[in-house]
Amino acid sequence: MAKRATREAYGETLVELVNEGMNIVAVDADLAGFTKTGVLGKAYPDRLVDVGIAEQDMMDVAAGLSLTGRIAFTGSFAVFGTGRCYDQIRNTVCDSNLNVKVCPTHAGITVGEDGATHQSLEDVGMMRMLPNMRVLVPADYRGAKAAIRIAAETPGPFYVRMGRHPVPEVYNTDSDFALGKAKVLREGTDVSLLACGVEVAQALAAADQLAQKGISAEVVDVFSVKPLDEDAILATATKTGRVVTCEEHMVWGGMGSAVAELLASKLPTPMRFVGMRSFGTSAPGDVLLHHFGLDAEGIAAQVEDFLA
Repeated sequence: MAKRATREAYGETLVELVNEGMNIVAVDADLAGFTKTGVLGKAYPDRLVDVGIAEQDMMDVAAGLSLTGRIAFTGSFAVFGTGRCYDQIRNTVCDSNLNVKVCPTHAGITVGEDGATHQSLEDVGMMRMLPNMRVLVPADYRGAKAAIRIAAETPGPFYVRMGRHPVPEVYNTDSDFALGKAKVLREGTDVSLLACGVEVAQALAAADQLAQKGISAEVVDVFSVKPLDEDAILATATKTGRVVTCEEHMVWGGMGSAVAELLASKLPTPMRFVGMRSFGTSAPGDVLLHHFGLDAEGIAAQVEDFLA
């Protein structure tokens, strides 16, 4: 399968939206070449504002631009684009329900060699806890394009999580993505693998490995972490009776926690959580996925232990 980083979709999709007549503007913090907002700046120089290394300023400028009727997107790396400006996201963007889209790149452990300081593993939890914020975690390039388009077309704050690491193609066509909807990618009867982001491809590969051992795993892409697709999650949990969540994020506060909150209130179900439980370290992304048990082999091993 072809591999592309989800960040590659960012600038290209913003240009497409401007070409379609949408009043898009992007604000970046001196990382436009890495986040790909620079693609928009090259095509439409008046649509990109670079504030320098100042994420707090980036968020406040985006908030101000949104008040003039523009659809404001932000850049930066996820660890800085959420953590360094959390106060501005919380108190300026979300409290006022502004039309600002927080769309950083370089999220998760697969940032790789940049090490723990740059590997954002708390961002989904930080963002999904904020009132008015919606959270999308696309699995591949096409998913990222869809997430950016949904964010642009839907008023109010959004968090779209993108990465630097090239990931396999999960969707070979422009699939029908929607806010609040998950996608069942593989039917199964013994266990449900609920994954988001880079872990979707890993969960599909894990399901192949488990099938060789007689274990039937259903794989669901939880593309929309907030709002959750409650019907789809309750349906798969009812069908298999066991749920394993897989995310490139801390096991606390992220997609797994959101699923657990839903099941605890509506359908108590045995669960296992595949994710991070510590800070990361410096190594290539694929090496880190294996080291921390987030690759297909690690997921399959957790499922076998869980079912045993």
